[in-house]
Amino acid sequence: MRIFSRVISLGLTAAFLFSCVGCSVFENEETVTSESGVYDENTITCMVWDRGNFPEGYTADDNTLANWIRAKVKDDYGIDLHFVSVDRATSDTTIKKMVDEGTAPDIIFTYSPSVFGYMTRQGKVADLTRSLEKYGDNIKEYVGDIQYIGAYNDLQIAVMKKRGFKVPRHMAYIRKDWCDRLGMPVPTNKKELLDYLYAVKERNPGGVDNVIPWAMGGDTSSERFYQQFVDSYVTKLSDRDAYIYSERYMVVADGAEEGLRVLNKLYNDGIISLDFAADKSNEVYTRDIIDGRAGFFLDDATAPFSYISEMKEKDPNVEIDPILCCELEDGKYRNIAEPDFGLFVMVPATSKEKTDAVIKYLNWLADPKNAEMVNFTPEHKTTSDGAAMSMSREDLYALGYPGNPDDYCLVNEHFEFMDKKEAQVSTWSENCKWEDKEWFEHFYDICVTDQFVFPRSSTVLDSEVKYQVELDTALVEYAYNLICCPEQDFDKNQKVEYEKLQELGLDEVLEERAAMFDSGAIKID
Repeated sequence: MRIFSRVISLGLTAAFLFSCVGCSVFENEETVTSESGVYDENTITCMVWDRGNFPEGYTADDNTLANWIRAKVKDDYGIDLHFVSVDRATSDTTIKKMVDEGTAPDIIFTYSPSVFGYMTRQGKVADLTRSLEKYGDNIKEYVGDIQYIGAYNDLQIAVMKKRGFKVPRHMAYIRKDWCDRLGMPVPTNKKELLDYLYAVKERNPGGVDNVIPWAMGGDTSSERFYQQFVDSYVTKLSDRDAYIYSERYMVVADGAEEGLRVLNKLYNDGIISLDFAADKSNEVYTRDIIDGRAGFFLDDATAPFSYISEMKEKDPNVEIDPILCCELEDGKYRNIAEPDFGLFVMVPATSKEKTDAVIKYLNWLADPKNAEMVNFTPEHKTTSDGAAMSMSREDLYALGYPGNPDDYCLVNEHFEFMDKKEAQVSTWSENCKWEDKEWFEHFYDICVTDQFVFPRSSTVLDSEVKYQVELDTALVEYAYNLICCPEQDFDKNQKVEYEKLQELGLDEVLEERAAMFDSGAIKID
């Protein structure tokens, strides 16, 4: 696994600080009052994602977990805490709008560096430095190693969340039982995968109606349905290119076009789901998998666990295995994993007088004991290896818990048991009865094989702040449009679609990233 360290040079920092002299960042912040007209620094509101999975009769602010957290924080700090739901699908757009209108909760968060950059450059978020120094002991002790990412202009603007066990961003899954029926090996490379896909189309080993060799969905919030495959055609990825083309930008790196061309042929040959790009909610995609029509798919690493469990209920003989099959020139894989840091947790500038109370709460969440209770609920059980177990959705609802209690765990999601293979495997095998321990040991091995983490910087680039939100969606649409176009029109459409990206600022982002790397500010071990 390649490890990157991100260090901003003193010269660049000095230049940046000089350029900010006299600017309005973190100046002229207004203080707002509550609806009653009384401003209470010990009453705070915290954003929580609404995924539409609160049990009937419960809300983000009124459920068993929210009430438990509120009582604990009130007892420990005298803080009155309430939660404000924000739709997960549109959260970045929503919080930007709320911050602009002065209606945002006192704690907001995002995964997007560009949203963080927008907030900081516009002076729309508060400085947490002094409050963190006074009340952030747990944050420093348990998640302090990643906090540099949330710094801006030598100030701590965001508290960074530490991720848990480092699973790959995406994973490939295949119908192993279909491989067996076809007399074919489980693919370990693209040639074997393509042979299998065409065999599924021609021979329909499952004997199902409307067999789909490769199932894809059409939402544009992620590149998960194609990234592993397309990225494997980017065979020569220098450290410089890894920084320039990190994440979704890999789809325009040298070599990616050939990967898209192969997917285009697969689509036109009837291998990939017809009209998948129109399936914005992924409902058709999910149903095709659960109903047993799909032979192969790429998805977020653990998302298919729920699909597989439903399939097993219908047919216990179904076999679906996680695999690595998108090899590079040297036979290894680029198994892209998330960095150790996740959410940027921030305080709107209008709540700057509440940063002490906010940091007290976030510091409480950083304590591993509290974090475990929040992440898994206070009523969770542990495995035989001492690892915390997640509750089933049915059990959560029956007890009045939200469907995703981990959405309340904003600071520390890395627990000691995650560093031990047996314990980590036990969290899956003892919680997911649809497969045996051996299957999850294989899943673990796939997770940790050839992990690759893109280099990151804590510096906010102007071009990313300006363009990245739109480009994030446009880059996925670029891939979808090329995959789905008529085969004879691929080259023409590629030119047209690429020009659209250029109009949205693609060149400026790539050029500024290149200049950032060439300045020596990004140090790679």
